[in-house]
Amino acid sequence: MPKPSSATINVPLPATNALKHAERPNVIVPAKIEWQTDDAGNKVPVSGEFGDVYFSHADGLAESRHVFLAHNQLPERLANLVPQQCFTIAELGFGTGLNFLATWQLWRQLRLTHSHLDSAHLHFITTEKYPIPLTDLKQILALWAQRAPELAELIEQLLASYPPLIAGCHRLNFFADNITLDIWLGDAGDSLASLGFETAIQRPYIDAWFLDGFAPSCNEILWAASIFMQIQRLSRADTTAATYSCAGIVKRGLQAHGFAIKKVKGFGRKREMLTAVMTEPLPLDDHPTLYTHPNHTVVIGAGVAGLLTAWTLANRGINVTILDKSAPLSGASGNPRALLAPNMTPIHHVYEHLHSIGYLYSGRLYRDFNKQAAIQRTPLILEQTGTLDLLVKTNIGTEQIADYPNAMAATITTEEARRLSGLKAKDLADNLYLPQSGLVNPQALKTVTLAHSNINYQQFSVTDIKETEDKVTVSGNNSQSPITIIADNVVICAAYESHQLDKRIVACRTIRGQLSWFTPTAEQITKLPKLPLKYSGYCAPFIGQSGDAELNNIIENQSQFLLGASFVDGDANIDIRLEENQQNYDKLIEDMPELADVLITDPSLWQARAGIRTQTLDYHPLVGLLAQSKRLWTLSAMGAKGYALAPICAEALADMMLGCFTPLSSVMLTRLSPNRARLHKARNNVSKLSS
Repeated sequence: MPKPSSATINVPLPATNALKHAERPNVIVPAKIEWQTDDAGNKVPVSGEFGDVYFSHADGLAESRHVFLAHNQLPERLANLVPQQCFTIAELGFGTGLNFLATWQLWRQLRLTHSHLDSAHLHFITTEKYPIPLTDLKQILALWAQRAPELAELIEQLLASYPPLIAGCHRLNFFADNITLDIWLGDAGDSLASLGFETAIQRPYIDAWFLDGFAPSCNEILWAASIFMQIQRLSRADTTAATYSCAGIVKRGLQAHGFAIKKVKGFGRKREMLTAVMTEPLPLDDHPTLYTHPNHTVVIGAGVAGLLTAWTLANRGINVTILDKSAPLSGASGNPRALLAPNMTPIHHVYEHLHSIGYLYSGRLYRDFNKQAAIQRTPLILEQTGTLDLLVKTNIGTEQIADYPNAMAATITTEEARRLSGLKAKDLADNLYLPQSGLVNPQALKTVTLAHSNINYQQFSVTDIKETEDKVTVSGNNSQSPITIIADNVVICAAYESHQLDKRIVACRTIRGQLSWFTPTAEQITKLPKLPLKYSGYCAPFIGQSGDAELNNIIENQSQFLLGASFVDGDANIDIRLEENQQNYDKLIEDMPELADVLITDPSLWQARAGIRTQTLDYHPLVGLLAQSKRLWTLSAMGAKGYALAPICAEALADMMLGCFTPLSSVMLTRLSPNRARLHKARNNVSKLSS
């Protein structure tokens, strides 16, 4: 949160960083922090890239409250929200996060004294090209935790959720306070352009802007006409803006893009600052802007896609009915454990790489669920074991892995790889270590999601779905009699059977996968891998937990070893096949021969479970509103990555349904659209050839 200062110093962009960023635009260059002394003798951070302070030498927190909170009239505007309404703030320049923390603390105060805000939502969208590394941010915010004790708890939560510094949007949800922080890392112009609304039922817009880039004299790019064009595009009549700067480039930019500006008293030694109100928004498209909030949504399918969709909508204050013809997790989502580990990509692709952002968001969500599990003394949803990828089957090498922050991915030494894995003979010089990876317990996840007070589950076989202008009617049968359910929206999450429920959902590939597991002896446990491994398949040790036996033949508190999975294209049969247990064994031994003397158990005696993965021809899931519909949605075709992709896709779908900005770019939303032309064209061509 930078401010001009009488003590401003000019530090040029380091040549190596500038060159790296110019050649590889999606590589995030962390901020270089310098230090100065403020008016009270305290150390304050200075940008090494731009030579400007991150906040006022007088009092950074007081300045945030004066410039951005008071002069966007946030105390009054937030207090006047109606129940379930979402208020959206956008900031240019996340910096140290102090503006966000001040806003969060105000929001908390208001919610304590205004009960109608219990169901309202605050969405804070921020951009940052040179994010502060976590170690520096901890040092900076530790000072504010001392100077402003009211921020201490919020600072702790922010630091615990602070993402690895890779390009794209990082969604941080603080559910207890109904506040969402989207941190878009990368060029601000690209980030703002990524905020699309073409897929939304209601057009989202920014209610208030925090224009807090470094001073125009230090960083003129952030005050360019292209930035103001995006600000105008994303605003509506009466959107406000505030900035500490009264520079001519700022005044002209605001006025030329629809804002009426006003000079008011600045903070501290600053004589003036600017406030602005949008008076000439761009013509709106045909998306209605009148705020409405659905009351009831039906989710069809209780696999991981359906459960996460239902939970996300329920957490936004919507009553959700989940329907499944069998039982929750009865399909491919009901494996004993799911490995949460991304398919990595070279970092210059990461901005539009769903696996990377989805993996990071899923980990944050499951760790948040773990807090609930700890309170309720139930099994953890995510056991954060770390995972070692032996790079047998991957599109990335160790040189490309080095581009990633170590907090997300790293290549570790052979000695460390041997210590973590327990392998002794395998050449582990080339490896990918994922410290935040781990095992998801599907049964524990099901328990947490279905416990939400806004969710009702029914066993129900759907026979018909009819949409009218103001409702959707779902007809079908439960175990006793025919039933009709009326809802505002329906989300179809029925994997490959989704096409049967609505032909607008393209028919997908069916890929049979069988997992195997067995109970190792005490001697085997000492010689088997100690953490999950990825090779041409994957394997993982785990211990049976309460509830596991509801889905699979697993004894509580007993060690298990899981390996798999088979891959049979075009097969929707889920009978257990002994030869696929053997295939899982063969893949493991082929990649790690030293385990042949350990796995002496006959694979035909192993336990197994087969499920049908659903995959599109272009490998992207189906997420969004169906063509020529206002109330029928789908979230399906997650392939083998449902536990990594469903949480972020469910967030995007909820945002589209409620008229909010999604954590996925407009380009990505187009790729995920169930109506994308390339998918339907490809499927039609396949159908013609087969006939």
